[in-house]
Amino acid sequence: MDMTDFTTRDRLITTAAMLFRQKGYHGTGLTEVLDAARVPKGSLYHHFPDGKADLARAAADWTAVEIMKIMDASFGPAANFNRGATTLFYKVAKLFDITQAANACPISALLFDGPESDGFRAHAEAVFARLTGHVAAHAVRLGLPEPDAVGQAETLLIMLEGGWTLARAKRSSDLLRRVPGRMYQ
Repeated sequence: MDMTDFTTRDRLITTAAMLFRQKGYHGTGLTEVLDAARVPKGSLYHHFPDGKADLARAAADWTAVEIMKIMDASFGPAANFNRGATTLFYKVAKLFDITQAANACPISALLFDGPESDGFRAHAEAVFARLTGHVAAHAVRLGLPEPDAVGQAETLLIMLEGGWTLARAKRSSDLLRRVPGRMYQ
C-alpha cells in the first residue's frame, strides 16, 4: 500500500490495522508498527497518548469506516435488501481472496484479542452498533420496516462474522458467497 500521501496519524492507523489483523493485538509490537509506518516513536505518543490501546481503537474505527464503504457500495445501487446483502457477501469474499484468508476479522482481531478491559469491550460494542445501524439504515431505505431492518442487520453481521471465520477455517471464500442463499430461505 502506497502511504506517501497519508498523514503520520493515518500511516500509523492503517499500518496498525493491517498488522493487528495479521498477527493479532498481542502478536504485534509497537516497534514493528513504527518501522512499517516509517514514523518515529514520539509520533505514536503524540497522536495516541495511551499508546497501543489508543492505536488499536483508532484502527478499529478506521476499519469500520472502510467496511461501511463496502456496505454503501453494496446496498447503494441495490433494488432490495437481499440483493444488497448478496453483493456485500460477494465483495467480502473477494476481500477474503485478496487477503489470502490468513487474516482474522479486522475488528475482532483488534478489540477482542486485545487486552481484557471494559474499555475495549465497550469500544467493540460501539463499533458493531455503528455497523448494525449502518446496515439497518440501508434496509429501511430499501423498504424494510425499522424493527425488521435492525433484526436483518444483526443477522447479516452474525452471518458475516461467522461466515468469515468458517471460510477462514476451510480456506475458501466460496462459503461466503453461499451465505445469502441461506439467509433468506
